[in-house]
Amino acid sequence: MTRLYSHKVLLNFFNLLFLFCGIILVSSGLYLFNDPKRILLSRLLAATSEQLNNLPQPLFYYISIGLTVVGLLVVIAALVGFWASCLDTYYCLGFYFLAVVILFLTESMICLAIILWPHCLGITLDESKMVKILQGFYGVPGKEQLTNAIDLAQASFGCCGMNSVINYDTSLWKLQRYGQREWVVPLTCCILMNNNDILYYLDPKPVNETQCQMLQETEFSEYRHSIPCLKYLDNWYREQYLVFLSASLILAIVQICVLLSIIVNCSNVPSKKVEEKKMSELRKPPTETHHTLVKNIYEQDLALQSLRKYR
Repeated sequence: MTRLYSHKVLLNFFNLLFLFCGIILVSSGLYLFNDPKRILLSRLLAATSEQLNNLPQPLFYYISIGLTVVGLLVVIAALVGFWASCLDTYYCLGFYFLAVVILFLTESMICLAIILWPHCLGITLDESKMVKILQGFYGVPGKEQLTNAIDLAQASFGCCGMNSVINYDTSLWKLQRYGQREWVVPLTCCILMNNNDILYYLDPKPVNETQCQMLQETEFSEYRHSIPCLKYLDNWYREQYLVFLSASLILAIVQICVLLSIIVNCSNVPSKKVEEKKMSELRKPPTETHHTLVKNIYEQDLALQSLRKYR
């Protein structure tokens, strides 16, 4: 009984970890959904992909919804696991095993696609393509979301352009004069005085707008950012990638432990039934055969006594 109890405790322990993973996934999805700046920056990750760039919302918006849905499925599966552990039958444990396997395979396919083939999915920061995106779509009517994403990157990271400040010199924003005529670079390239505002990248207020828009480096160096943004974007992308990879690995390990604990419990279901049968036999009252035997012996004694009397 002690061995069976320890296996059940092990299964419930991993079920609890599985439940915590589901709750963390739901919390992460909701947190990401309520982080508009992170979601907006993710527009730049898929900017070079024709399929993903045509989505109505940035990439992380859909990832936040996906995390929440997967987290809810994990929570439901963990609750089913507690139910299966209480009943401790082949059917319940098998159903729980199947549910965890389906979740594990689905998550593994998604993670492998993102980890091994990010370029196939369009998640890339190719330098030449990013420069073309900036020069062809920044400030263009109908591309406000992409424009805001670039403004957010420049204002947040303290950078300007993709691989050089002169990217704007040949951009449609400059050639078609979507900005003010005298502007050399967007205001988000300038050092701002309202960095603490929530929407500072939508309403940038330079410390000195005139000096920021000067042509000579000696004149604008103290009032304008001169470092390109692509390096910062690449570092930010790697951070998000590492967090996603770590979370996926932890969830996979927990799921494997749950599957192993289910197998161990299933292997002990027959022995438990045998032990319960033995215990029930020990608790049974004397059998009917025993009573019949005693009764027959008593009747034989009476018959012998009666025969002796007749003799």
